[in-house]
Amino acid sequence: MADAAERTCDVVVLGAGSTGENVADVVVRGGLSAVLVEPELVGGECSYWACMPSKALLRGTEALAEVRAVPGAAEAVTGEQDVAATLARRDSFTSHWDDSGQAEWVASAGIDLLRGTGRLDGERTVVVTDAEGGTVRLTARHAVAVCTGSRASVPPIDGLADVAPWSPREATSAKEAPGRLLVLGGGYVGCEMATAWQALGSQVTVLQRGPRLLPALEPQAGDAVTAALRDAGVDVRLGTAVTGARRDGTEVVLSTDDGGEFRGDEVLVAVGRAARTDDIGADTVGLEPGEYLPVDATLRVEGSAWLYGVGDVNGRRQLTHMGKYQARQAGAAIVARSRGEEVDVAPWSPFAATADDVATPSVVFTSPQVASVGRTAAQAADAGLPHRVVEYPIGSIAGAALFADGYTGTAVAVVDTEREVLLGVTFVGPAVAELLHAATIAVVGEVPIARLWHAVPAYPTISEIWLRLLETYRG
Repeated sequence: MADAAERTCDVVVLGAGSTGENVADVVVRGGLSAVLVEPELVGGECSYWACMPSKALLRGTEALAEVRAVPGAAEAVTGEQDVAATLARRDSFTSHWDDSGQAEWVASAGIDLLRGTGRLDGERTVVVTDAEGGTVRLTARHAVAVCTGSRASVPPIDGLADVAPWSPREATSAKEAPGRLLVLGGGYVGCEMATAWQALGSQVTVLQRGPRLLPALEPQAGDAVTAALRDAGVDVRLGTAVTGARRDGTEVVLSTDDGGEFRGDEVLVAVGRAARTDDIGADTVGLEPGEYLPVDATLRVEGSAWLYGVGDVNGRRQLTHMGKYQARQAGAAIVARSRGEEVDVAPWSPFAATADDVATPSVVFTSPQVASVGRTAAQAADAGLPHRVVEYPIGSIAGAALFADGYTGTAVAVVDTEREVLLGVTFVGPAVAELLHAATIAVVGEVPIARLWHAVPAYPTISEIWLRLLETYRG
């Protein structure tokens, strides 16, 4: 590396996705200099291949369902969803996979952008190689933050890697609906993409190894989404393990453990994520390539005074908003340590990331939506917490009945019976995502049930579900 250009800055950030952008922004606002290193598009997975395009694909289907559930408005719907217009709207939300706008923001924030592949090369050092093979050797005075994220995993199923399977990237950026789409996996991505592409003209088959969809959530969520997908025409196969894959001409053929075969034009593999640490020089700093980075509450890599692992790359909570949250906490810790300040890692410290432990909010944008935060009943039981589960049908609320004829949904609250606080809340139903932040505040703030009685929901809104849950708990 003798011919490499040399640069020194306060903080080097590997990865310019939403997490990396936020780390860099926080440290620059704190008075430090930062270099952001990115080999692909500035803005990362969420902007171009995940949150934004997937939700754009789903929104038209959701909007049509809402209108068709309101007599008077329903009569105004005289046609079907325009697929080309939906895809064009999706493209607009990705800026047509052009990151110039994001790059302009980076510059306006006072962050230096270096395009190329960054690899750790010992303590506080990153070597960046650009597309032409040129190299820059960066030395960080205070910290290197690894924000390289995660990639879709392909399970070791015979032949699967050879059939050119779709990852979530292909599923969210496809230029047309495949005639038949096989979806391997029934988690968040599998369920959302099955919802989207079935509505846009594909015949979708979901193959889920386990006994229900969305297995990490309350059973009511998986049951409702399964029923809705089947009503929409999706072939949902539960308890079905894929054992092999091959191409038969242009067709993908999946073999299953019960001797069955499923044929499609494309197969989406949505069975989990893997850390993007295999080619970042992890071994030069004593870490295992390909593994998630072990970090403390401030997102600093365990045993290191200068290396941080923020966002998906640490495997804690692989959601965009939690990556941004971790970025804010890590950035604040880096700035404080650069000034020689003591960094408190206690819960609710301005430096510690604690909400990604048991208070993570998430939304599955299927029809119906699933919005949840905190622990499920099963997780509370596993943790040995005294709890009670309260369930109430959202459709019986006046606000829900006004929102849509035949509104069907469920609210589930998990209450700590000793402390009388909420451990977790799940909403299943149309438009329930907008109920979630109130639940998040209640869970994160550990608001006593006795105080929640005084948070009076407006009538007639769907938020009245809060009153019904409290009444049911009180009995």
